[in-house]
Amino acid sequence: MDEIDRIYTDCPFYGWPRITKQLQRNGFAVNHKRVYRLMKLMGIEAIFPKRSLSRPGKNNEIFPYLLENIAIQFPNHVWGTDITYVRLKKEWLYLTAIMDWYSRYIVAWELSDSLNDWFCCEALKRALTVGIPQIHNSDQGSQFTGDEYLGILKQYPEIAISMDHRGRAFDNIFNERLWRTIKYEEVYLKSYESPNEANQSISEYIRFYNEKRIHQSLNYKTPAEIYFSKN
Repeated sequence: MDEIDRIYTDCPFYGWPRITKQLQRNGFAVNHKRVYRLMKLMGIEAIFPKRSLSRPGKNNEIFPYLLENIAIQFPNHVWGTDITYVRLKKEWLYLTAIMDWYSRYIVAWELSDSLNDWFCCEALKRALTVGIPQIHNSDQGSQFTGDEYLGILKQYPEIAISMDHRGRAFDNIFNERLWRTIKYEEVYLKSYESPNEANQSISEYIRFYNEKRIHQSLNYKTPAEIYFSKN
């Protein structure tokens, strides 16, 4: 599953047929049935027509995508959130993060051993103690369209709620890039024995990412320098 995750992180538009072929090219003796089963288990699919770990809930409220041709101009202008898969030695976890798109600052994050919406709600509640965005963007998965998550956002009438188009991973491109960074600079370099170990190691990495990792797109400043200096 680690190798599937690596291929998918690089090429989220690959479905099981191409991931099977790429695994075979990389020297893995696998067939398409096994790859299909593992991808289902991991909760990943090609971005066309859909790619998210989070699934739409029946009759959940859906909001329009508000970020077409929007120039993001300051911290807390736009926040984005998403979920990704983190492999442990004997199990897996799910990581959600809320990122300020202007500064790339990770405002809050949470790990969970299931895709229930509680961990997304906990991350959101913590994020809102740090700042209040003008626009909050997510995909249309049940974690973000459920009554509890939307209920938290609706307590803040100044927040406009935005949701990606179905099957459009790159509507949330900053979070997609964040996952790639975390995977290659942290997750793929480690072999977590337990959820506690994963939580501690990822916590240390995110602290480094926010406070010490300089970004070329930020004129070689850190996300924290940009996020807090502009508030």
